[in-house]
Amino acid sequence: MKQRYSRLWLVVCGLILLIPPAAGAAPGLKPAVSGSNHTLAIQPDGSLWVWGSSYNGQLGLGDTTDRNTPNRLAPDYATVAAGLYHSLGLKADGTLWAWGRNNFGQLGLGDNTNRNVPVSMGTGPSFWPWVAVAAGAYHTLALKADSSLWAWGYNNSGQLGLGDNTDRNAPVFVGAGYVAVAAGAYHSLALRYDGAIFACGYNAYGQLGLGDLNNRNSLTQVGTGYKAIAAGSYHSVALYVSGFILTWGLNSSGQLGAGNTTNRSLPTGVGMDSDWVAAAAAGYHTLGLKGSGALWAWGQNTYGQLGIGDTDNKTLPVQVGTGWVAVASGISHSLGFKSDGNLWVWGRNNSGQLGLGDNNNRLSPVKVPSFNPRRGAVIPMN
Repeated sequence: MKQRYSRLWLVVCGLILLIPPAAGAAPGLKPAVSGSNHTLAIQPDGSLWVWGSSYNGQLGLGDTTDRNTPNRLAPDYATVAAGLYHSLGLKADGTLWAWGRNNFGQLGLGDNTNRNVPVSMGTGPSFWPWVAVAAGAYHTLALKADSSLWAWGYNNSGQLGLGDNTDRNAPVFVGAGYVAVAAGAYHSLALRYDGAIFACGYNAYGQLGLGDLNNRNSLTQVGTGYKAIAAGSYHSVALYVSGFILTWGLNSSGQLGAGNTTNRSLPTGVGMDSDWVAAAAAGYHTLGLKGSGALWAWGQNTYGQLGIGDTDNKTLPVQVGTGWVAVASGISHSLGFKSDGNLWVWGRNNSGQLGLGDNNNRLSPVKVPSFNPRRGAVIPMN
């Protein structure tokens, strides 16, 4: 099974997504994901830890009680994805598990009943194991080991890519040949094996990158030459093979990094730098990581989610620090993993999503004491 995972970029997203970490990332680390107001993280031993909001059971702990410190949920996980109020976890054996809110069938279990503990979806249709998963506000995308793309959940804007606007409460085949997926609030991105990006769903702000504001209910090609993708609530981010970052969509808070707040319906470069190796997109802010380990942030900063010590929005990238190897973000909070194995968090903390034992926002990165590099560190993703 591990060999199957190595064949695909494990680019996993909820409303947020991490482009693969820098080459200098410590070996043996598992990817993890942070969601809207809750956070999921995997230790190198495969144990899944959760904290933050659990109003809809999205922590999977059997109740709807928020947690402001990490709680161990289960063993043997390989990657996770967090939607607005639902969560998904992929185990090393290729089985997919889901929990949380299910009003639109976003758990893919064939019904619309919420779950407050993980429920197995098995290995999916045609018995191929799952290898990647992404979660939007109320919809889910997943890849299987044969590179086939499947979708389920809310489909009001065609974000499932099935040619209609009908919700699905079980996985439905979308297409083949894909190596990565990303999900915004109501739009979807898929990266094909040849570097072509495809998009579908809500497009009121140009987040599909197609040069117009028309929704699409089928996957439509955006461009080619890419190696990773990410999606914020209403904007999109992609890493070009040459190391450039391109962004498009809503820019109300400067989340496109273009120096202004003008929306873009076509991919636009973030400056002229070509040494970007990773990026994470969340609600209305974006994080970018360079090969040197320098972390940069831009966009909305109401709760300090940029990590630069204030609450002023930034329309151009501002450096957060150095020594980073991976980044992730929730709707209004961010996470970063440093080369020493420590997990750092900052931003909004109203539901305890920072895992620091309180509900106080942080304007600068703070180390999570519960995750010690000697015990095993996490790479936060989504």
